Amino acid sequence: MRLNQVTVTMPDLDAGWDFYRRLGLTPIVDARPHYVRFLCPVGEATFSQHEGNATGGGTTVYFECDDLDVTVNRLTEAGIVFARAPEDKSWRWREAELFDPGGNRIVLYFAGANRIDPPWRLPQDAAVR
Repeated sequence: MRLNQVTVTMPDLDAGWDFYRRLGLTPIVDARPHYVRFLCPVGEATFSQHEGNATGGGTTVYFECDDLDVTVNRLTEAGIVFARAPEDKSWRWREAELFDPGGNRIVLYFAGANRIDPPWRLPQDAAVR
């Protein structure tokens, strides 16, 4: 099984369209005013927005960037406002936080090998129980 897409609720798909384009996602479906879908810049995962009331706060989407600090600088220059600048976390990830126009929390991060294989990863036999 592999993850196909994540969909967030967005009250204004035009604002969401502009925001996620500036983040570097490529539009592949435009069914506004109800739905839009993007292709992530790396890999085959897609990201969608469905029209609805802003929920925010309950959704967090993580986008991994191999060059987090360069990406944050580029996006800041393009007008994206970050709630928190890149910082190293105790779980060995480097993260920056922002919010989309629908109030959804977005974390740009770099984890490298620690994303799937952190030092505290469960032993393989424990994962199948």
